[in-house]
Amino acid sequence: MFNYDKGAGGILSENNASASPGVGDLSDEQPEVYGTEGEYVASNVDGLQRHLGMRQVSMIAVGGSIGTALFVSISSGLMAGGPGSLFIAFTAYSAILGLVNNCMAEMAVFMPVSGSFIRFAGKWVDEAFGFMAGWNFFLYEACMIPYEVSALILVLQYWSDNIPAWAVVIVCIVLYGLINVFAVKYYGETEFWLSSGKFVLLLMLFCFTFVTMVGGNPQHDAYGFRYWRDPGSFAEYITTGALGRFEGFLGALWSAAFTVVGPEYIAMVAGETERPRILLKQAFKTMYWRFGFFYIIGALCVGIILPYNNPVLIENAGGNTASASPYVIAMQNMGIRVLPDLTNALMVTSIFSAGNAYVYCGMRSLYGLALEGQAPAVLKTCSRSGIPYYCFIITMCFTLLSLLAISNSSAQVVSWLSSLTEASQLIDYIIICFTYIFFYRACLAQGIDRGTLPYTGWGQPYCAYIGLAFEIAVLGCYGYATFLPGQWDIGTFFSYYAMIFFDIITYGVWKLWKRTSVIKSSEADLVWDRPVIDAYEASFKHPPASFSAEVLHMLRIRKKPNYDHEMPDHS
Repeated sequence: MFNYDKGAGGILSENNASASPGVGDLSDEQPEVYGTEGEYVASNVDGLQRHLGMRQVSMIAVGGSIGTALFVSISSGLMAGGPGSLFIAFTAYSAILGLVNNCMAEMAVFMPVSGSFIRFAGKWVDEAFGFMAGWNFFLYEACMIPYEVSALILVLQYWSDNIPAWAVVIVCIVLYGLINVFAVKYYGETEFWLSSGKFVLLLMLFCFTFVTMVGGNPQHDAYGFRYWRDPGSFAEYITTGALGRFEGFLGALWSAAFTVVGPEYIAMVAGETERPRILLKQAFKTMYWRFGFFYIIGALCVGIILPYNNPVLIENAGGNTASASPYVIAMQNMGIRVLPDLTNALMVTSIFSAGNAYVYCGMRSLYGLALEGQAPAVLKTCSRSGIPYYCFIITMCFTLLSLLAISNSSAQVVSWLSSLTEASQLIDYIIICFTYIFFYRACLAQGIDRGTLPYTGWGQPYCAYIGLAFEIAVLGCYGYATFLPGQWDIGTFFSYYAMIFFDIITYGVWKLWKRTSVIKSSEADLVWDRPVIDAYEASFKHPPASFSAEVLHMLRIRKKPNYDHEMPDHS
């Protein structure tokens, strides 16, 4: 029996310890969940299994969600605002997302459950709020799968226009299926290698920028920060003068808002991470240098290698082809061979990895909804290896939308779907900050000292308030151009704000149907699955293997310590 005093959030008896909402209907036998010292202790109360180790989680944190945006779409921010605005916008937005990460880390490390923040929203804010959060996140992830596959088709056309689109779609569907239908460790292993490829690609592009800017190019031209002087650091956008330069900054900021991502994807692996109190904490900490290294330096490099008025850049604006990448354009301008092909090849793996991450997160968000009774109960069913296979089937149905990319006319449907759900990403961060504020208040009301939590966010609750206010401002303003004189278009308006209306409807419908109410701070369930997770963590007598140790073991250079898996294998 677990005994939690009131200071830890209430008393949990042996009976209500197992009562995680919606758990059941597993494909085989339900694993034991609790026990006293010396007995088997399970890692989860649901059907998922903790098989993601330090090596996989670390690389998922580094590059699990980086796709076309950082390599291709970032050019839209350069053209809108120029190099100065792009650098400032990416720096500012990375700092704001660091505040969101600060909120997400404290909650996810404290309660590393399946579904993560979409279930936190229902447990600590309002059940209707959780329903809205879950479907908002699922639709975005599901609709982005065919978008990434379509982008992959376009990038492959860099080499040949004769590559059949249907073949690319079928191969992606089959590979995504094979990676995600078996055990989560296969997803983790795949993402380890694909994220490693992204890391290599970024290092290569950063080195390319530095070497060529100091004269290491075929022309021996040490161009340095030339393009910051001519045509200039700040571009005019929509209008002219100071207002036009400010609007250029806003254009760069919108580009940053849909490029800089991360905390939500780490949170979604919480229910399948080994030793989550340790591994997740380290993964969230890596997010800060990832924001600085990948996104801020990436924005700086793009502004160095090309002017914002480059004719080829403007000609390829809006395209997801390799020829729209600022890096590839710069390489071709300098007459550099081979490197564009290598860049494009690694870009292909990055796009494939992003689509794979969307499949995984789509499945887990749908599973989290089912656990809370906000999706059909059959979706809780898991295989022996811990895969929610009905969630897998539904998510893969969205993958089939990639077949629309075979036709040029129907390909617009895929682009339309991705545009409609773009705002979901901003809404996710609003949900995370808003949920954290309720979590913080619940800790105060229930007498919980946050200093005793496994991870304590800094500067709270002010970080949450600042992040919330900034994200709301971005969400409300990023479609402002639609309201300018002569700019109104109903389709464009809905592409910006459709998900806001969708979320208002989903929240209202569930609230009226289930007659839910906002959860009082003193009544928020801060016990939940905590005893199970605490018992699981306490069952280990040794620290987990480090990232380098796991890599050396993988390369068979060093033996793996025999205490790494003290828990019984329940796969």
